[in-house]
Amino acid sequence: MSEPIKSQALVSRGPFSEGQWAIEDIVLREIRDDEVVVEMVASGICHTDLHCGNTPADQGVPGVYYPRVLGHEGAGYIVKTGSAISGFEKGDPVLLSFSSCGACHVCEAGKPSHCTDFFNINFIGEPIATSAASPSEEIGGRFFGQSSFARHAIVSGKSVVNVKSLDLSRDDLKLLAPLGCGLQTGSGTVIKVAQAGPKDAIAIVGMGGVGLAAVIAARNSGCKTIIGIDRLEARLELAKSLGATHVFNTTGMSGDFKELVEGVKAAADGLGTTISIDTSAFPPLVQAQVDFSRYMGKIIQVGTGMPEAYLKIHMQSFMVSAKQYFGAVQGHSIPQEAVPQLVAWWKEGKFPVEKLVKFFDMKDFADAVKVMGNGDVVKPILVW
Repeated sequence: MSEPIKSQALVSRGPFSEGQWAIEDIVLREIRDDEVVVEMVASGICHTDLHCGNTPADQGVPGVYYPRVLGHEGAGYIVKTGSAISGFEKGDPVLLSFSSCGACHVCEAGKPSHCTDFFNINFIGEPIATSAASPSEEIGGRFFGQSSFARHAIVSGKSVVNVKSLDLSRDDLKLLAPLGCGLQTGSGTVIKVAQAGPKDAIAIVGMGGVGLAAVIAARNSGCKTIIGIDRLEARLELAKSLGATHVFNTTGMSGDFKELVEGVKAAADGLGTTISIDTSAFPPLVQAQVDFSRYMGKIIQVGTGMPEAYLKIHMQSFMVSAKQYFGAVQGHSIPQEAVPQLVAWWKEGKFPVEKLVKFFDMKDFADAVKVMGNGDVVKPILVW
């Protein structure tokens, strides 16, 4: 066995709002044949990190447990590789994404983001380190195959995208760290899931990182109408600068969003949208999307609803209108293909990531989480 790697990580021992996140000294376990060790440069923060790191463990929410290291939008350099890993060398720059089994019928069909074991692989993970202060205490990790809130992370080989050939500097890696989850999800939902094009009128609910990436992708796809919906005016102004043709602020609207339904229909040829992408997972807003979609329209659920969230559909009218309501994870992306495409768009000036992010030193993680929660920053990036 090789000498254990001593490092640091942002360890969640309970909900963030209870002050139970802290940077701690850790000791990584020995890696397996199908894993690598990555020295992290930076990691974006995603709402899923808070979903799993700001919920009490005794509420019975699947995927919530402590202590663990979260983070799943990592960027860094290869430090060590397992014996079964090929195509990577020590020092290679990498961007990280989700993991999958690679063997089920869904993975074999080219949709690894819908892997039949996706939840266990990406949300449950396994111990990846011990506490330096209490060597017998195991700390969970491999969140989305990576647990990128660490100075050094044990990463599933399936989560790694080698970007050595893309000529990216360390500062580029910092900026592009979020590509492997939120930004990939938003863009992929437009391009791969909806297959949007110039004839489409698309509405996007929620102008966070996922939603704004979808706005950019809709513009790049030439959609004739791009509607951004949010409750924060600053986000809507940003959406317009990124390509939205219409925006709606839901602040003060009625509980059934009737005025939103009427407004979106009017903006979308008087017929309604051909595509709607929901990142809110707020049932009344999802219902509004069903209502403002035109016949044959697609309503794509991207936001993660809480266990008690349900949608009611009137079966006869839904059948007659031939509308489609379905879910999508990670934009049906294959990271090894999607991430380099997003990097290429960024280099061409077509995917302005710099308009979405703000950098925070890792020690200032609490400030980063707070500004994301109050909407001041779309995508905070934690930097080691």
